[in-house]
Amino acid sequence: MPTEILLPDPPLWLAAPLLGEPDATGLFETLDAELPWQRPSLRLYGRERRIPRSQVWMGDPEASYRYSGRNFLPEPWHPAVADLRDRVIDALAASGSACHFNSVLLNRYAGGEERMGWHSDDEPELGPDPLIAAVSLGAERPLRFRFKPGVAPSNDAGPTQPFNVWLPHDSLLVMGPGVQRRLQHALLPRRIPGLRISLTFRRVHC
Repeated sequence: MPTEILLPDPPLWLAAPLLGEPDATGLFETLDAELPWQRPSLRLYGRERRIPRSQVWMGDPEASYRYSGRNFLPEPWHPAVADLRDRVIDALAASGSACHFNSVLLNRYAGGEERMGWHSDDEPELGPDPLIAAVSLGAERPLRFRFKPGVAPSNDAGPTQPFNVWLPHDSLLVMGPGVQRRLQHALLPRRIPGLRISLTFRRVHC
């Protein structure tokens, strides 16, 4: 699987294709049709707002987490998602990164206007330096990264300004230890048509 190193430290890399065709498109269509997609309201800046996308939190029974004042309990593993989790774990093991994921956040973006704001996946349940693996299916969109205020790339090895990582269909983005502590990322609105589904695999420390 061809791999592109985007940042050496903290480690950020992109690999594609992950599944190959027709498996990737078949999974994309299965997830769109069969998952219980939700659009919950979260408290942001003191107001309740519906999120600008659909999502499903899925995982082992004990893998609950708290975000923006709400507790999220996981949906049981869909067989297709559990199979993808195992394939991601195998791909990471082949690259020398041993890990075990007990949960995944799936986001469904119906079009380019649906989005995810600036954030880091740094909830306490994930530990201080989590490894997060993100699979992208469907329309290709850029995930934008920026270093947090006062943080710079190690040894000046990497961009100091915000940068885009384009995520094609059937790609795997690995955000290694230190990425969530030092960087933020966002899926900003774009005039890009088409449905996109992302799956970010993680380990919740119960």
